[in-house]
Amino acid sequence: MNKKSSFSSQGQRADIGELIINRVLPNRYADAVGPIVFLDHIVPQLRTEVNKEGTGAHAHRGIATLTYILDGEDEHFDSAGNYAKVHSGGIQWMKAASGIIHDETLNSDSKTDSEQISALQFWINLPAAVKAEKPAYLAIEGDKVPLKILADELGWIKVIAGSYQELHSEIPGYSEQFIYHIQLQPGAHFKIDFEDQLEVGVYLPTLPAKLNNESFSGGEFIEYDRETGSIELFNENTEACDYILFGGQTYTEPIVAEGPFVMSSKLEIAEAYKDFFNGKYGQIDYQKQRGGE
Repeated sequence: MNKKSSFSSQGQRADIGELIINRVLPNRYADAVGPIVFLDHIVPQLRTEVNKEGTGAHAHRGIATLTYILDGEDEHFDSAGNYAKVHSGGIQWMKAASGIIHDETLNSDSKTDSEQISALQFWINLPAAVKAEKPAYLAIEGDKVPLKILADELGWIKVIAGSYQELHSEIPGYSEQFIYHIQLQPGAHFKIDFEDQLEVGVYLPTLPAKLNNESFSGGEFIEYDRETGSIELFNENTEACDYILFGGQTYTEPIVAEGPFVMSSKLEIAEAYKDFFNGKYGQIDYQKQRGGE
């Protein structure tokens, strides 16, 4: 049985500096899909100059951030001393937990001739007990992301987080979660099954597509019911089409979000700000971290 769509929505512009951003989640219909409480899409754009100044250091607490680089070269810094560059197809994951300051810069990929940049950033809400843990960090290059070629080479599926059949992501999970990137060639279709009670969302980064015989536009987000069922993806375009599927187990603890912090109560939000202003999250040493590249 096919799953039924609950609603669909277009994102809202949330640009940062020169980066053109489509904010997909939260939206007027949903604050979360499974443990995922935030999704920004840095839409495809050209970057001809290299940004060496950073996008802007900022704090996080109570979540894990996951940046999936579709096109480009993502440079990560944080106040715990973690540093890495990850290229097209790669992942930057950071468990902010008890508090950290980080900065990311997305430039064109120095390993290719392309000047295009594009990325997705997810915030994954952590269980209350994990919010108190120390920060952690993981960088995964694109060739290490689990990938499966579909039958007749009509497309592929990448597992960014969670598992699909024999594919298992290295990204830690504290509840059931999944982020899949599926690409289908023109004329192809693919059916994927989901268990009962899983929250499921689909985002179409650029091109229109048909899902379970419903037509949706590029840039549209669709949420589905929580019944056991399938979503069948159709590509009626004349070029390859991308689909981002994500969600997981319903987050059952209280959620209080303000700015870059996602906690379990207003008191914890106040404590997060207090610790930040008291300098407990540390500082980024850009020069030292770049020197260790």
